[in-house]
Amino acid sequence: MKQCRAFLLLAGFVVSACNLPESIPLDPQLGTAAALTVQAALDNAVLNTPGITPGTASETISPAFSKPVVSVVEVTNCRSGPDTNYERITQVTPGQQVEILGYFPPIYWLVDTPQGVCWLYGEFATPAGSWEVVPTVTAPPTPLGTSPQAPTFLKTNGWTYFCRNTGQADITLSWNDKSNNETGFRILRNGDPVAELPANSTYFAETITLFSGQSVGYQVQAYNLIGETNSIVASMTCP
Repeated sequence: MKQCRAFLLLAGFVVSACNLPESIPLDPQLGTAAALTVQAALDNAVLNTPGITPGTASETISPAFSKPVVSVVEVTNCRSGPDTNYERITQVTPGQQVEILGYFPPIYWLVDTPQGVCWLYGEFATPAGSWEVVPTVTAPPTPLGTSPQAPTFLKTNGWTYFCRNTGQADITLSWNDKSNNETGFRILRNGDPVAELPANSTYFAETITLFSGQSVGYQVQAYNLIGETNSIVASMTCP
């Protein structure tokens, strides 16, 4: 609108100049002033246009926001707080991406997993997306108490196995519950959790694929909100 008024003003000067008597020449300063008025109107229009830089008339592009996520290079525990004293909620595996909700200095991420919100140790974690803008969060209170005492296998038949000709093996584990404050037990096969049992459990059995010459190791893990303790490794090899 300002540009239109400027051009109309200039046109008015031109028309006026045409109608002047021949004996009175047009003052050159009037034409110069009109041109400067038009240029000022154009410059002002640029200055008042959002996203336009004077002299360039180019749009300002804001950086795009992307959801902050984190991935890990090895299986990593995700707990109810930023320390090993907190209960393990789940594990984040390589190739899995979880959304970052917050950061706890110096090296923990608060993340959202299918099993719930938990705290991920960041030593082997790689953030991506707009992770720089996530808020810094505070840790929940540290659980009180002590970790459960580690279970022990029975001296007789603490573990047994029967190898079949079909490449399968029947495994049984029997142990002493040495604590009275466990939340439950986990069965670890070659270091990986394969089953969870309630508190006061003392027996587990399963059938696995195990060919002649192959070995497997089992541990029984007692856990609670404070931590976890493992039995010795029960090693078995099919002949």
